[in-house]
Amino acid sequence: MSMIFFACVVRVRDGLPLSASTDFYHTQDFLEWKRRLKTLGLRLAQYPGRGSAEGRDFSIHFSSFGDVACMAICSCQCPAAMAFCFLETLWWEFTASYDTTCIGLASRPYAFLEFDSIIQKMKWHFNCVSSSQMESSLQKIHEELRSQPPVVLTLEDTDVANGVMNGHTPMHLEPAPNFRMEPVTALGILSLILNIMCAALNLIRGVHLAEHSLQVAHEEMGNILAFLVPFGACIFQCYLYLFYSPARTMKVVLLLLFICLGNMYLHGLRNLWQILFHIGVAVLSSYQILTRQLQEKQSDCGV
Repeated sequence: MSMIFFACVVRVRDGLPLSASTDFYHTQDFLEWKRRLKTLGLRLAQYPGRGSAEGRDFSIHFSSFGDVACMAICSCQCPAAMAFCFLETLWWEFTASYDTTCIGLASRPYAFLEFDSIIQKMKWHFNCVSSSQMESSLQKIHEELRSQPPVVLTLEDTDVANGVMNGHTPMHLEPAPNFRMEPVTALGILSLILNIMCAALNLIRGVHLAEHSLQVAHEEMGNILAFLVPFGACIFQCYLYLFYSPARTMKVVLLLLFICLGNMYLHGLRNLWQILFHIGVAVLSSYQILTRQLQEKQSDCGV
């Protein structure tokens, strides 16, 4: 018996539908729940993490992280753990197929409609697989739901009154799921140490120059910024290596650009080898950030 009837992927910031499963259900009640899901999709930025809205025959479950959220209309007999296991697997599949730049640049609804085939396969799998085959996966989700209960929405929270969304405020917001990064490598630790050392050198030179410049002139302000901006960039590089952040590629490129420009501006206060050392460390750190990904989703949900 089917328990997951409909699923879609939406962009969190504006509720733009990116992809959805083919619709085989056309009853009045189901169409009403699709309307509720669409309304809720426009408000997902208010509900980080997981959430549910339950009715007599259907329920809506959603799971959002970063700028992508997955939503599903399920039967009320569908266990919440199975629904969220499905949504988590769907999130991993979608974000592995499309990068944040493509998602951010999408300008029309269902820009990734070809992903429908993946959603259909996953729906079929979760509707046909038995709970015993997914026992370990469901147990893990059960534990996560106990430690971080999903937001519980009323039907009024998913309604539209006269075409304008109501002003209900969720009683409790949960933080977004904590997705783990791949283990830190020895080369990654080395890049962190070198980056911290470069940050310290930039900070010391910048502060020292600032102390003297206060008594001299304002033309040294450019040199001070050329030390302090790379200092901040080095610290942010360390953060990006240790923790996941959306749009990492764009941030890494900008930070590398700031460090390179700052060091080139300091030509005269630093010799060529010092400049090459700082830029080399920045390049190594950038490479380590881009190669350290989220831990690959294991097939523990039976997919």
